[in-house]
Amino acid sequence: MLLLTMAACGLVTFLIRLSFIAFGHHLPDDPRIEAVLRYVPPAILGALIGPEIFMIGGNLNATPDNPRLWAALVALLVARLTRSVLATIAAGMGALWVVQACLA
Repeated sequence: MLLLTMAACGLVTFLIRLSFIAFGHHLPDDPRIEAVLRYVPPAILGALIGPEIFMIGGNLNATPDNPRLWAALVALLVARLTRSVLATIAAGMGALWVVQACLA
């Protein structure tokens, strides 16, 4: 049953992605739609990263002793200054390790 469920989920994901590739030319070429679609990746990224930063052990932790919060702030600063994904990841991970070591 598990394999059947996994296969069904994979098929649904494939069909959703295929629909935009196969039928994308039927979408209206409206600049307003394009403007709205530009906000989709940051919204999804925020929805994925937010709980990892603020939720620890299933509880909300937005206090100064949250090492993930400090690492996220460092990563945001590096991202803003360098516009480099690799530098952002490296700085965020480095900051997380340093803050965790200091708080331990």
